[in-house]
Amino acid sequence: MDKERKLIIAGNWKMNKTVAESLDLANGLVRELKDVTEVDIAICPPFTALSEVSKVVIDSNIRLGAQNMSENDYGAHTGEIAAGMLKEFSAKYVILGHSERRQYQRESDELVAAKAKAAHETGLKPIVCVGEQLEDRESGRTEEIVGSQVRGSVAGLTADQMEGTVVAYEPVWAIGTGKTATSAQAQEVHAFIRNLLGDIFDEDTAVRVRIQYGGSVKPDNARELMGQADVDGALVGGASLEVRKFSEIILNSI
Repeated sequence: MDKERKLIIAGNWKMNKTVAESLDLANGLVRELKDVTEVDIAICPPFTALSEVSKVVIDSNIRLGAQNMSENDYGAHTGEIAAGMLKEFSAKYVILGHSERRQYQRESDELVAAKAKAAHETGLKPIVCVGEQLEDRESGRTEEIVGSQVRGSVAGLTADQMEGTVVAYEPVWAIGTGKTATSAQAQEVHAFIRNLLGDIFDEDTAVRVRIQYGGSVKPDNARELMGQADVDGALVGGASLEVRKFSEIILNSI
């Protein structure tokens, strides 16, 4: 069966780029990708650059995303960013539960679920990240770990909200390491996630959810990865920091 889901490729800039550098990158991507309609494109700069980058992409085919947000509404939460503040910059997406935040900020599935719910209530589309460590894969626990993360991180969402959620499968052992899951490995876990979403919600909802792959995605492996039946895009880290590489990933995926 051909995929009915439109590919979504998002760039996670992480803690990189000054405002000036972010503007250069955003302008370059707008220029290189202006004719692309087959793929939903998103870029997720650091908070400090959201305002200026939003002005660059507002009338383009590139959508703005953020790398995190608070589960709380406005109030006494020093150092946090509310969903409504992201909407002010016309952000459409927000990355939640990235493995780096799960590891270094000790974010739990329950917290990710609360953030996802808050995102939907404000009109943002969450990109919910899940993925196993190398020791989990080597001990045969990939489905156990990923399944637990998926169940916990989408708990409390309605079927409609789930349909508007992107799941990003990022094997932690492949993030920034140069290692990449084979296309078959990626497809296997993506199919598992889709089947699990069918159990949690229903089959119609599961078929509509877009599941991205993340983990050392590059121009030369993009086509094969995106060609898998249940791989609906990519969450790109390091390669999204260069106009040429990120553009080639997208163009090679079409």
